[in-house]
Amino acid sequence: METTDILKKVRKIEIKTRGLSRQIFSGQYHSAFKGKGMAFSEVREYQYGDDIRNIDWNVTARFNHPFVKVFEEERELTVMLLIDVSGSNFFGTRSKLKEEQMTEIAAVLAFSAINNNDKVGVIFFSDKVEKFIPPKKGSSHILRIIRELIDFKPESNKTDISVALRYLTNAIKKRCTTFVISDFIDQGFETALRIAGNKHDLVALRIYDHRETELANVGMVKLLDNETGEQVWVDTARKSIRDAYKSWWTETDQQITTLFNKTGTDFANIATDQDYVRPLGNLFKRREMRK
Repeated sequence: METTDILKKVRKIEIKTRGLSRQIFSGQYHSAFKGKGMAFSEVREYQYGDDIRNIDWNVTARFNHPFVKVFEEERELTVMLLIDVSGSNFFGTRSKLKEEQMTEIAAVLAFSAINNNDKVGVIFFSDKVEKFIPPKKGSSHILRIIRELIDFKPESNKTDISVALRYLTNAIKKRCTTFVISDFIDQGFETALRIAGNKHDLVALRIYDHRETELANVGMVKLLDNETGEQVWVDTARKSIRDAYKSWWTETDQQITTLFNKTGTDFANIATDQDYVRPLGNLFKRREMRK
């Protein structure tokens, strides 16, 4: 893609997603992902009813009068976006490819975080960590992230979610809010998900296309696996084949949902042709109600 085309696309996404983050998500984001830690604010004289455990004994000894430490909620967050850039995301049969839907959602979350004065970082992953952008603040930083989302070319087409989760656990020492944006067509990442979830606040955004849920009856078709490059002819006119695929999708869908519930991971399913405002808003509301 030419530089001018990239800049036009960046601008288009910026206008749409910045507006959404300000008009719709800013308040909900603030409520759903407000800081949970407590940071030291100041020292003041002891008042009746103060917790004696907060007495600052050094200041008390200096002034020969009791003083207490005052803490306030730690407002600033670090938000990490773990974005799947594997080959399976270059698929879409309706309004968008999965990767295009992921780009817009990531941009909305990034602008919401920046509007809330939070830092934002990104990990692009396939079956390895393709690129790590350390957390920073500022609109120029977000625009860099959007440019990378639009024009990034991974070295591998395969998927290994556990690699990205382990990298997150090791690279980000302080607890952060992490959005894992993927189609989650992978296996064997439960342990990494559980470990990362114990350290960080994980949210899974599962992006899918409706055509992935069932095979259409269109006769003999050649199907390509974008991750392995394997091609195979399939007779979609055979009901047994369509039923087998439908059963596979239903079972996979249930397994992923069970995994998220089992590990306590908040999640939302978003289709490529779906307006992502509602599922994201519902996710934020569910989190807010639990607080």
